[in-house]
Amino acid sequence: MNIFDIIGPVMVGPSSSHTAGACRIGRVARSILNDQPVRAHISLCGSFAETGRGHGTDRALVAGLLGMDSDDARLPDALELAAAAGLEVTFDTRDLPGTHPNTAVVELEGKGGARCAVRASSVGGGNIRVDEVNGVKVSFTGAYNTLIILHTDEAGAIANVSGYIAGQGVNIATFACDRETKGGSSIMTVEIDGVLTEEQLDHLRALPAIHTVVQVKRI
Repeated sequence: MNIFDIIGPVMVGPSSSHTAGACRIGRVARSILNDQPVRAHISLCGSFAETGRGHGTDRALVAGLLGMDSDDARLPDALELAAAAGLEVTFDTRDLPGTHPNTAVVELEGKGGARCAVRASSVGGGNIRVDEVNGVKVSFTGAYNTLIILHTDEAGAIANVSGYIAGQGVNIATFACDRETKGGSSIMTVEIDGVLTEEQLDHLRALPAIHTVVQVKRI
C-alpha cells in the first residue's frame, strides 16, 4: 500500500470511490471494447444506485468511456460531451446480491460493431476490481498492463500463451483462467510487467484456440 491508497487520487469530484473509481471503470471498459463506443448502457448497483448520482458517479463513468482521467476538469460535463460526441448513454439500477456495494455493469457497442459487457467495482481510494467480462468471471485491477484473452478451453492454449510471453522477455505478474464449461469458451487475464507491441499481440491472436486478445494498459 502507498500513500495514494490512503488519501486517494488527484481527481475532480467529491468521492474517490464514487467518482475517481467510477471514472477508472469507464476507462477500463473502453479499453476492453477496443473500439470507439457509440452506445452504452450502464447499470448502477448497491451504493452506486443509491447515492451515485449525487456523487457524480454517472458523469464519472461516462467520462471514463470518453477516455478522460479522474482529474480532468471536463468530468462534470461528461454527459453533455458524450451527446456531442455521438455516444448514446442510458442508465438503470440493478440488484446484484453478493457484489461489492460500489458496482457498475457497463454494456458497450463500438463504432466498428464491437460489443462488450464489463462488471467492475470501485473498492476504495480510486482503486477498482474488474469481476466479469462478457459473462465470464475475471479478477484484475487495472494497476498493471493486462491481457484479456478469449479462447477455446483446450489442452495447450495456456502453455502457448504463457510460453510466448515469457519468450518475449516480459514477466507475468498474475495469471488467471476461467471457463464457462469444459471445452467451451474460456478467458485468460494476464497482468504483465510491460507492454506488448501490436506485432506481439498479433502473434498471440494467431496461436491455436485463441479468438480475441485485448491489451488493457495500466489505468
